[in-house]
Amino acid sequence: MVQAYILIQTEVGQAAEVAGRIRGIEGVREAHDVTGPYDVIVQAEAEDVDSLGTLVVARIQRLDGIARTLTCPIVNI
Repeated sequence: MVQAYILIQTEVGQAAEVAGRIRGIEGVREAHDVTGPYDVIVQAEAEDVDSLGTLVVARIQRLDGIARTLTCPIVNI
């Protein structure tokens, strides 16, 4: 299992709506609208790195209102 934080910049005024839509996507554990350089932070999980990439590119990045994403995989050192 691969877990990651996905940091999302949205179009102005879209953070709450985007976070709400993301919460309904399979593989998303949590989605919060926040303040700062990013507007939404998502915790997600997938079976492997390729599945995580598909989740981000095919499911999350295609939502209206999203300007940019940054995916940060969780590592256990």
